[in-house]
Amino acid sequence: MTTTSESTVAVRGVERRTIDVIPPEERHGTPFSQFTLWMGANLQITAIVDGALAVVFGADALWAIIGLFLGNLLGGIVMALHSAQGPRLGLPQMISSRAQFGIFGAIVPLVLVIVMYLGFTATGTVLAGRAINELLRVDNATIGIVLFVAIVAVIAIVGYRWIHAVGRFASVLGVLGLAYLAVQLVRQHDVSAAFAGNQFDVVTFLLAVSLAAGWQLTYGPYVADYSRYLPAETSQRSVFWWTYGGSVLGSQLSMTFGAIVAAVAGDAFLTNRVGWLGGLASGAIVAGLIYALIVIGKLTVTCLNAYGSFMCAATITTALTGRRTMGSNARRLRAAHARGLDGHRPVGQRRLPEQLQELRAPAADGLHSPVGDQPHRLLPGVQGAGRPAGALRPQRPLRPVERRGADDVLRRRADPVPFPAQKLYTGPVTKALGGADISRIVGLVVPAVMYYVWASRNPLAPAAEVEVPFSDVPRDQPRLGAS
Repeated sequence: MTTTSESTVAVRGVERRTIDVIPPEERHGTPFSQFTLWMGANLQITAIVDGALAVVFGADALWAIIGLFLGNLLGGIVMALHSAQGPRLGLPQMISSRAQFGIFGAIVPLVLVIVMYLGFTATGTVLAGRAINELLRVDNATIGIVLFVAIVAVIAIVGYRWIHAVGRFASVLGVLGLAYLAVQLVRQHDVSAAFAGNQFDVVTFLLAVSLAAGWQLTYGPYVADYSRYLPAETSQRSVFWWTYGGSVLGSQLSMTFGAIVAAVAGDAFLTNRVGWLGGLASGAIVAGLIYALIVIGKLTVTCLNAYGSFMCAATITTALTGRRTMGSNARRLRAAHARGLDGHRPVGQRRLPEQLQELRAPAADGLHSPVGDQPHRLLPGVQGAGRPAGALRPQRPLRPVERRGADDVLRRRADPVPFPAQKLYTGPVTKALGGADISRIVGLVVPAVMYYVWASRNPLAPAAEVEVPFSDVPRDQPRLGAS
């Protein structure tokens, strides 16, 4: 798409947009960019560990891989549907939650999502920091963490374009690196023994499905942030399939490798994940490349977390202050502050499987409302290329608090009560199923159906309530995100 010189500077330098609608002259890119971004985000060590957990928790390697594949397929549908709405709305993902929860009611899920970002980023930062330490051959763990946090902060501040560039780079290197590790695993270990005598167990199979589905669902709160610059006329079907393909393929490759590693290595991998993968390399130079790949793999997804947390913080700030602008200085300060929180070590000092068990829960329970078959229906007042009425500031037709949306969140917390399988509490239905935890599935499906019924009874706002199209706004009118 042809752009003006002014917009070209904007997309190549530090990103000027925050949570405002992306105007037509700044739209660029193709749906294929979603494939490389989400492929790169999933070809990383935490996804490998997530796949390993399915075996650690009792599943045989073969059925663990099948369960993980099914979970990725199912969870990826919800994740990719969110991505499809990006070009149509031109907005970041979480600002659309104002339609479900209200201008101020949306602050609650926004805060919870930020906490989720910080949790995931903290664990990933520790792993990447260890890989950097291995590269530099230093013992001070703080050095690797600080270096990684600094790199992430720079990329997140520059914004959208650099994040996609990192995703393209990581997707290519990730495939090559994972292929090398797979060959070395076969050469050094008896992989065939991991698939001998596999028996199906419904409890561990459902757990594998839940692990993979939960992994995909955690991308839901920010996936549209990275498709909103695509031209508005971009096929939503194309965006969906490229996003879906990249995310499912990347995560399945990583999780399959992780399941096999856990079957042949067991606790030896979980106690020293970074060092164990480096040990597969044949020589110090190749081991260094493996450590570099671990850093690059974590870099993509950590940048997504940093960028997404800023978007959530901006949404909260504008709701509370009523401002329509957030300068580039505020963007830099917020990104640097978030990365400073991520760099703290206490979370990373615990066992990663325990962290994943706890941190997967918020998004898997459905912090973000479901996407219908028409993504533009998420925001009342959307008409053609018009700005979603009331989405950016407290005004009608959106209320300060949408009661039905808040009730929906409460139902998401209440519906799974009979189902979870945790150390502190095991639901009666879970006991009847022999320990199979289906709470996340119930927590997603039941509220989604109930919210869809409610939303179908609330059609789009009439044309009188829709603001003028973005292209019709006078050029001298302040825009949210302008420097």
